[in-house]
Amino acid sequence: MKHVIALDVGGTAIKAALIGADHALLHETRRPTGRTEGPGAVVTGILDLAAELRDLGLRRFGEPASAAGVAVPGIVDAAQGVAVYAANLGWRDVPLRDLLSRRLGGESGTTPVAVGHDVRTGGLAEGRIGAGRGADRFLFVPLGTGIAGAIGIDGRIEEGAHGYAGEIGHIAVRPGPDGPECGCGGRGCLETVASASAVGRAWAAASGDATADAADCARAVEAGDPRARAVWQHAVDALADGLVMGLTLLDPRTLIIGGGLAEAGDTLFAPLRAAVARRVTFQKLPLIVPAALGDAAGCLGAGLLAWDLLAKQSTQPSEVSA
Repeated sequence: MKHVIALDVGGTAIKAALIGADHALLHETRRPTGRTEGPGAVVTGILDLAAELRDLGLRRFGEPASAAGVAVPGIVDAAQGVAVYAANLGWRDVPLRDLLSRRLGGESGTTPVAVGHDVRTGGLAEGRIGAGRGADRFLFVPLGTGIAGAIGIDGRIEEGAHGYAGEIGHIAVRPGPDGPECGCGGRGCLETVASASAVGRAWAAASGDATADAADCARAVEAGDPRARAVWQHAVDALADGLVMGLTLLDPRTLIIGGGLAEAGDTLFAPLRAAVARRVTFQKLPLIVPAALGDAAGCLGAGLLAWDLLAKQSTQPSEVSA
């Protein structure tokens, strides 16, 4: 059975899968990333896990994987297949495509490998086979420790001129000297106010419980706690401000919200849809929906990268020697 290897590298775990041509997850596993042991150990872990999956596919399906796709955090040069920088993994300029290609190819040569940014790769899956399926234009925004974005156009993800397209989490929605400081160096960025971690910090301060997180805040909102409702609405209003900027620039048909904060369901989506609707004037209001693929989006997207790479190679004319 023809299949590909998919790897989704996170700060704490590597999710991996063998994926068929129909996007079916034929095998799934996960391993600790091992970042506490240093960037070299992380790269070794990725290569070892990919090799294990290659061997498993060969035993189970009678042939090695046709290609591999890997999604990684941080700054990524997808064209060169290089993981340029990731603060949470500690690596710089890792030629991941070449390393994986040689490791998977073994004595037979090399295996085609595609490397992509984790959020854009997850957005590719959500747009093509998840919540945005059928939408020619979409914006995928996961709300987790931070906030990022992926811009979908006709089945592909726009990377931008320098690979930074979609960074909606760093739109300044509460600028000025009193705005919360962001890790990017700015103040009042969207992710400092409306990410799951920002909501957790605000609720911990408001409730006096240092261990409280965003999920606790959502439960308190549902229970009618006025302090929680104030914290939640503050985040929703900031999120709506950022999303309206995004939809004004991009005019998406569908707005897909994912990440941990989206797990609150209607507790998030009801006030968010209302807040966005209050802010639009001439803009067309997009369909605002929750992400559908959960934490499988990264692996499924990495699989799509691999299948797309194979499709691209099959359409390229072969070189003919003189």
